[in-house]
Amino acid sequence: MDAFAVALTNGAVTRKLRFSHALKIAFCFGLFQAVMPLIGSFIGKVGAGFISQVDHWIAFVLLGYIGGKMIYEAVKEQKHEESQQSRDPIGMKMLLVMAVATSIDALATGIILPSTIGASTIPLLITAVCLIGGITFVICLCGVYIGKKFGDLFVSKAEIIGGCVLVAIGIKILIEHLFFS
Repeated sequence: MDAFAVALTNGAVTRKLRFSHALKIAFCFGLFQAVMPLIGSFIGKVGAGFISQVDHWIAFVLLGYIGGKMIYEAVKEQKHEESQQSRDPIGMKMLLVMAVATSIDALATGIILPSTIGASTIPLLITAVCLIGGITFVICLCGVYIGKKFGDLFVSKAEIIGGCVLVAIGIKILIEHLFFS
């Protein structure tokens, strides 16, 4: 759901959305949501303690930074009253940072995944990872287009709202891990 919310935000702040851009967002989020549990399963119990201690902080810092930057740039743009030029789609570097931030908790989940489905059932692990990636891809692709509709309705405030959503997701992840896990 975090990846969906970030995909929604990306759709909302992109003024001229191309299908290739929507595919890139959905693919990155789907790939990272699939790969992180797989990496976690390879790390195993050895890295479990460390990852569970820092994953929420990493997500909080990354999403807070990206969201804060979006808010700052939107406010700066409004102050300078620049023309409504079409905004370039989000760069690959920033997209990868968001994909990591929203999937870092999946890394920790992957540590326990083999023990819940049986360590000797590698095909089941691969199936689970493919399902996670595929479902995330579809949900995020839909999220980009839903976000685009939302952004078209609130053109002048979409980037500020999107930045606030990213910061809120980072705070949510941090609170969930600090107080509810």
